[in-house]
Amino acid sequence: MDRQPHLEGERLILRPLRESDWDGLFAVASDPQIWAMHPMHDRWQEPVFRAFFADALAKGGALAVIEKSSGEIVGSSRFQGHDNADGGSVEIGWTFLARRLWGAGYNAEMKRLMLAHALRFVRRVEFHVGEGNIISRKAMEHIGGGLTDQTDTVATPRGPVVHVIYEIGREDFACGPLSTA
Repeated sequence: MDRQPHLEGERLILRPLRESDWDGLFAVASDPQIWAMHPMHDRWQEPVFRAFFADALAKGGALAVIEKSSGEIVGSSRFQGHDNADGGSVEIGWTFLARRLWGAGYNAEMKRLMLAHALRFVRRVEFHVGEGNIISRKAMEHIGGGLTDQTDTVATPRGPVVHVIYEIGREDFACGPLSTA
């Protein structure tokens, strides 16, 4: 599976993240409200975001999200944890978008593009969402993610963070659960 594809939708283009994307992406990420419900709520600070950005480049799978109408970087997402066992799975995550795009279907469009790509190669896609991140949990439900009974605890500099795991399978996606609303 190509974890850094070029994907194009009605309003968004997703392409591999590049080092030269730093300025544009940090301009979006420096909004503290984007991270307010996120377990890493200080990611808007430059040193913290620099580590996040460096990790994205080092691990591969990171995508820049470009708004077609303006040509501007408006966010990022990643394909991580690709596993070929049991029909295959991949995680979609580390996603954020400019607040001006919230509630307008941009997240659903981005996830639809990523899901369509991933589910050509794997049986299911997982989403690990901070247990207390209500905004992201509602977004997962909106795009058809099913909450599993699994959790993932991640060590962070602030202590352990519990993530709940949502899943969308190939058979679920074929039914078209994603709306553009």
